[in-house]
Amino acid sequence: MGAVVMADSSLPPDSLFLGFDSSTQSLKATVLDSNLNVVKSELVNFDSDLPHYKTKDGVYRDATDNGKIVSPTLMWIEALDLVLQRLSESELDFEKVAAVSGSGQQHGSVYWKKGSDAVLSSLDPTKRLVDQFGDAFSVKESPIWMDSSTTVQCREIEKAVGGALMLAQITGSRGYERFTGPQIRKLYQTQPHVYDNTERISLVSSFMASLFIGSYACIDHTDGAGMNLMDIKQKIWSKVALEATAPGLEEKLGKLAPAHAVAGQIAAYYADRYNFRKSCVVVQWSGDNPNSLAGLTLSIPGDLAISLGTSDTVFGIASEPQPRLEGHVFPNPVDTKGYMVMLCYKNGSLAREDVRNCHAEKSWDAFEKCLEQTSPLNGGKVGFYYKDHEILPPLPIGFHRYILQNFTEDSLEGLTEQEVEAFDTASEVRALVEGQFLSMRGHAERFGMPSPPKRIIATGGASANKSILKAIASIFGCDVYTVQRPDSASLGGALRAAHGWLCNKKGSFVPIACLYEGKSTALSSKLAVSAGDQELAHKYSLLMKKRMELENLLVQKLGRY
Repeated sequence: MGAVVMADSSLPPDSLFLGFDSSTQSLKATVLDSNLNVVKSELVNFDSDLPHYKTKDGVYRDATDNGKIVSPTLMWIEALDLVLQRLSESELDFEKVAAVSGSGQQHGSVYWKKGSDAVLSSLDPTKRLVDQFGDAFSVKESPIWMDSSTTVQCREIEKAVGGALMLAQITGSRGYERFTGPQIRKLYQTQPHVYDNTERISLVSSFMASLFIGSYACIDHTDGAGMNLMDIKQKIWSKVALEATAPGLEEKLGKLAPAHAVAGQIAAYYADRYNFRKSCVVVQWSGDNPNSLAGLTLSIPGDLAISLGTSDTVFGIASEPQPRLEGHVFPNPVDTKGYMVMLCYKNGSLAREDVRNCHAEKSWDAFEKCLEQTSPLNGGKVGFYYKDHEILPPLPIGFHRYILQNFTEDSLEGLTEQEVEAFDTASEVRALVEGQFLSMRGHAERFGMPSPPKRIIATGGASANKSILKAIASIFGCDVYTVQRPDSASLGGALRAAHGWLCNKKGSFVPIACLYEGKSTALSSKLAVSAGDQELAHKYSLLMKKRMELENLLVQKLGRY
């Protein structure tokens, strides 16, 4: 039987698989060969490579609309032009690319104007993409996951379906401001004429897939779960959620599709302009976090992954969804029967960069020295650092620092706290880092994720920082592994391109594990930091409980729910 599996799972020799990650700050491309080795990669940074859009960290923050954060839709298209040009200049043989897929930042939405399907289906290969879509969108600037301007709409949708917990049980999440459903409802309420003139609403993932197939691509089941609109168990649009959001919405959303399905063949534009093979298939794109799960080859329920990017995310896998008022449940993008569970924090790398710039000489080396100069538990100094409105917990922008009175490392029981204006420089850095991961552990345990995990796989830019990884290992009390490449979302896109090609060849779903046998070069993770002192992990568990108490007090005082 083993030989049959290998035969079924073989990829065509000398073929390539192209994966993308259209993230908040950049567009990345990763190319794998038929042995799943990375053979090429490119990156376009929105701020520096496309400065004429005048974004900061890839976004616009609207000072006149509290919490509104958007990105120019055309910028994402021009980034695709540029990354394909760079791949071409690097002498990538596009004719060898058998399949394309990718990831888009979750929850971002794109609004196609009526008649735009005709633009998609008649692309001129002598022109750049960006020059052909200038009038294709009813909304020029796409709401993204950082947007927190739809609290009213969240509460309205929750009330209409029977409460926040009922919405979570249906769609996998309570109402969240960044989710697409509340964003659509806000558009319908505030600009009904724009909503009426919208022909199709895409996620960033299905939007990018649409560009590649020259027609509207379906939204996949996994990314579709990040909208407050899909029934996660039946994997269909939820009628009650649709009706609570906006009229005529199902027609504007189109159909749903499994993440492993083929969205379509690549449009003639790419064959003519870049010499893609005409038989190249475009596999459904999905969200960046689901693609990271695929790129990290997360497959054991006891494993946790922590992605340290613009946002920080914690995710694992589960066989049965048990949605709660915090966190999210999505269908697993590479397992038709499983689910992924996820916690998302808006204040990730941008918060770390802010503290680095203010307290560590704008240097990551100085930031790391601050961590090395301070002791675990930080002498009882606890901090909350929110540069943007936080998702978990639901707190507004602000900085809150506490010193725990009578703190000793031998006893963390019965501590009282005193709020202060600032810590010393090194303690600020440790308070930020410990605070982020204590919050992750506390909410992960509350969500039913394993405690302690069997292991943690860390990815994203900050996973290169050994001191940060040591803090994670100490706080969670388990070994921390890293992947050889930090860009797990684009790697996951390339893997899913290969997986989708294989499923399409067979005519039915094939377990993605079939791809990995004997092909570990691009996929292997390595031990970065051992769990170490379990007594310290126990002390952190006590500190975590105190931090969660403080967090609950802040939510009661300042929170949005």
